Amino acid sequence: MEEELYPIIIQVTIPLPTHMIFAALTEPTGLIGWLCAEAHVEPRVGGECRLRFEGETSFETHGPVTHFTPDVDFGFGWRAPKTFAPFMNEPSPATRVYFRLADSPEGIDVTLEHIGWGSGENWEAARSWHFHLWDEKMQQLKAYLIKAAYG
Repeated sequence: MEEELYPIIIQVTIPLPTHMIFAALTEPTGLIGWLCAEAHVEPRVGGECRLRFEGETSFETHGPVTHFTPDVDFGFGWRAPKTFAPFMNEPSPATRVYFRLADSPEGIDVTLEHIGWGSGENWEAARSWHFHLWDEKMQQLKAYLIKAAYG
């Protein structure tokens, strides 16, 4: 049996208060500002997280909220775009997205982990696509928050 692929881990440091960053990760207005076209989050473990993406690859992801500690962490189940859906979404979402906030000398470290990757060529292609998505989106998160704070 092949080993699972490594999680996607991307970190950005944002020199702003924790509550501002957490709001951008969990509140619809904040999520629409940097991540997706439409968002719905029930802010509790077991609640629903639903995000709709538009653009080159339009899709909707939805899953249960798996972690929700205000100003600390937020996680949810992930449903992949159509290209990867046959092996990533059935019988149930195999991957999860998790954000963790931690103090650092330069501000707040925001770490994204996308975990639960299978193995094989299809999974490698899916992980690569998602890595590029998250790498771009985490930079957009930082830019969105700095612009919101400083204009």
